[in-house]
Amino acid sequence: MAVTAHVAETTARTLADHLPILLVLVPFCTAPLIVLFGSRRLAWPLAFIASLAAFVIAFLLLLTVREGNFVSYTLGGWAPPLGIEYRVDAANAFVLLLISGIGAITLPFAYVSVKDEVRKRDHTLFYAAWMLCLTGLLGMVVTGDAFNVFVFLEISSLSTYVLVAQGAARDRRALTAAYDYLIMGTIGATFFVIGLGMLYMATGTLNLADLADRIADQGANRTVRSGFAFIIVGMGLKVAMFPLHLWLPKAYTFAPSAVAVLLSATATKAAIYVVLRFTFSVYNPNFSFTTNTLEIIFAPLAIIAMFSASFVAVFQTNFKRMLAYSSIAQVGYILLGIAFLSETGLTAAILHIFNHGITKALLFMGAGALVLRTGGSFYTQAAGLGRKMPITCGAFVIGGLSLIGVPGTAGFLSKFLLVQAALEKAADNAMYLAVAVAIVLSSLLSVVYVWRAIEVLFLQEPDPNSTATEAPLMMLIPMWILAAAVIWFGFSTDFLYDTANQAALGLLDGSKGMLPAAILGGAQ
Repeated sequence: MAVTAHVAETTARTLADHLPILLVLVPFCTAPLIVLFGSRRLAWPLAFIASLAAFVIAFLLLLTVREGNFVSYTLGGWAPPLGIEYRVDAANAFVLLLISGIGAITLPFAYVSVKDEVRKRDHTLFYAAWMLCLTGLLGMVVTGDAFNVFVFLEISSLSTYVLVAQGAARDRRALTAAYDYLIMGTIGATFFVIGLGMLYMATGTLNLADLADRIADQGANRTVRSGFAFIIVGMGLKVAMFPLHLWLPKAYTFAPSAVAVLLSATATKAAIYVVLRFTFSVYNPNFSFTTNTLEIIFAPLAIIAMFSASFVAVFQTNFKRMLAYSSIAQVGYILLGIAFLSETGLTAAILHIFNHGITKALLFMGAGALVLRTGGSFYTQAAGLGRKMPITCGAFVIGGLSLIGVPGTAGFLSKFLLVQAALEKAADNAMYLAVAVAIVLSSLLSVVYVWRAIEVLFLQEPDPNSTATEAPLMMLIPMWILAAAVIWFGFSTDFLYDTANQAALGLLDGSKGMLPAAILGGAQ
């Protein structure tokens, strides 16, 4: 018994030391296993177990680093900057928890949804691509090597194109949506890798911490400046930053419902993290070109996105398309928080990454349940379904309230902090009073399109020929877990706020935040 206990303890410690790499390896190795087994019955259980394991790992990493520490893990016995480093701190641990959590909680929903929306012969391919997409998103966030960001970006992108195209079983326009996403994604990746090439030309390294150290005194270097521009434009396409968002409405509308849930909650959030890491950690926020980019470009485009996308969402007659345009507006809120260049603004942005992630996942699940029962997500098909599907529609309403930012929901705190950040800036520049007003007014637009959806569901007369019934339990459980999370984080805000604030402080340290000070774990 003593020997067994010792072995178990040693194994546990070994696994604990390797958590950063296991976070990526578990879903990555699961993808070929799903293909090798070639069984539709085994594909979903394998994907679910892997996603759940990734979530547990991400949670353990967050607990390790949320007090301002970080974990550095080196691959192959090569210490950085010569070797590849996986690095976890408060900023990316927050995003890792969101990505892995959404990946895990969406799979029970997908169990039913995929059977209805994806051809049977493609189920194995679907779950393998799902695992690769999760691998790419987690890898983008956890890696400390700039070129590895590109590699994982491509893994997630290529698998995403496949996942979006699976919607062709229901609507052939999914193929066009996937193709458009492919073209835009390729352009974005090309811009990003050109930017990395410029940084390598100027510094001779691709390790993010080493890059931060070497360009600290090169604010006037034109190559460094050009690299920043290419990186921001490239990731701007992935973020769906206005006006680089044109691929998003089609992709979210015509993709299978489970894919729309995953992408809306995670894909743009991972890309935003990369923007945060390069803007604040690799580059110094005190560089004039960094500050000018945020204040002159990010802020105006964010405000335009908040209003224009919300305005377009008001006139949509399709739940998924309405939610897609809403996502563009919500990305605007996040980018505006980043553009404030303040502790409060950055905390608001990081909080909104998480809050919008769980909120939008809930809303797209609701839309997916409507697709299952009615065959589509148009308002005309969903008229009066609040009476026939009260549990589903009740969860949808909670998500809508969070999207607006109603007190008592997760979406309130991040929007409140965003307004607070604008008012803090107004003490030095009265123009920011108008920005604070703009945040409130754009939120009122979200009231309009959310109310339209509620009106369709609850106030319109249902089709007398409709045979729609309540969504299956496998769909309802993840929906209401997210609905409960939305309410819980609306009232219990300390954990999220403290973690987001710690992440913001680390990012605002600029280049210093990337320099190794105290390594808590790793492998040589």
